[in-house]
Amino acid sequence: MRKQAVMRLGTKTEKGKTKRTGIKMGILLAAALFALLLGVGVGSVYVSPADILAILAGRFFGQPLPAHIPASYSIMVLDMRLPRVLLAFLTGAALAAGGGVMQSVLQNPLASPFGLGVSSGAGLGAALVIVLGLESAGLGAFLLPGVSLCFALGTVFLVLFVSARLDRVMSNVTVVLVGMVVSLFCNAVMTLLATASPAYAQRIQLWTLGSFSMREWSAVWALLPVTVLCCLYFLRYARELDVMTFGEEQAVAMGVDLRRVKGRLMAAVAVLVGVAVAFVGIIGFVDLIIPHIARKLFGASHRRVLPASVLLGGTFLVLCDLAARTLTPPHEIPIGSITALLGAPFFLYLFFAGRRNG
Repeated sequence: MRKQAVMRLGTKTEKGKTKRTGIKMGILLAAALFALLLGVGVGSVYVSPADILAILAGRFFGQPLPAHIPASYSIMVLDMRLPRVLLAFLTGAALAAGGGVMQSVLQNPLASPFGLGVSSGAGLGAALVIVLGLESAGLGAFLLPGVSLCFALGTVFLVLFVSARLDRVMSNVTVVLVGMVVSLFCNAVMTLLATASPAYAQRIQLWTLGSFSMREWSAVWALLPVTVLCCLYFLRYARELDVMTFGEEQAVAMGVDLRRVKGRLMAAVAVLVGVAVAFVGIIGFVDLIIPHIARKLFGASHRRVLPASVLLGGTFLVLCDLAARTLTPPHEIPIGSITALLGAPFFLYLFFAGRRNG
């Protein structure tokens, strides 16, 4: 009888946790939808949520546009604001998911995909395209993002290759140190390119601070499938990620092939974050702070943390982009500056909290 009572109590507790998790996820989803409507509606011209929904109904369901909505509003919403806001959401989701995976793989609360060289590699590729004037050579709008992505992936795979050669198990310390060295080298070359070409220095600097300005639907359609597929891939390894948070020795003892799992997950993170960075430039701190907030709200299980990070990261970056384009009109603040202003104090808090706990 006592055993049955304990089992019933455990079942009730588990159901209560599941219900609370569902409520929290519902709140996050509602917040994400609200942020999307806010991002589309607020600007130099305000468009109400009802008008936004009417415009969307007209585009996707063939509903006639109400007479009080000018035709210019439809163009502004569908061709200018909506792709920008969706791209901001997808970028935030990609960065947050990648950051959550990296922190678990490396068992380091201060780890991020950019530490593997994603940002420095992408920045070097973009700097080469800008300095060599390849954008104006009629090679297409996807040249700069394409080259940036190739350099980002190449840098990460170089880090993984060197780490594997130095350390068969690819220990976390080795990966972090090699990533730091490669990142510093790429940043040094990028600085040299900017210094040697003063006419392009400002463009290179603006790209390294990130922007969603003038982005089109093509960027959304390129990032959407990559984000969805990579996040599903991360969820497939949710158990391994949970185990790796307890340390490398425990993970090996529980049958996790560290080298294989680490390589696959880091490669997926490189693809995901590399594609995001290639289209919008370097945006820091999202991958650092959002996974911590998700863990505070949902615990350590990656089956809950990863979806929460996606929703929180997307919502956060949509709101940051809204602030970037509305705080100092008609000028736009680089989105990287907004995230750094919010993220830097959080980084210091994590650093000093870690030292106190240590």
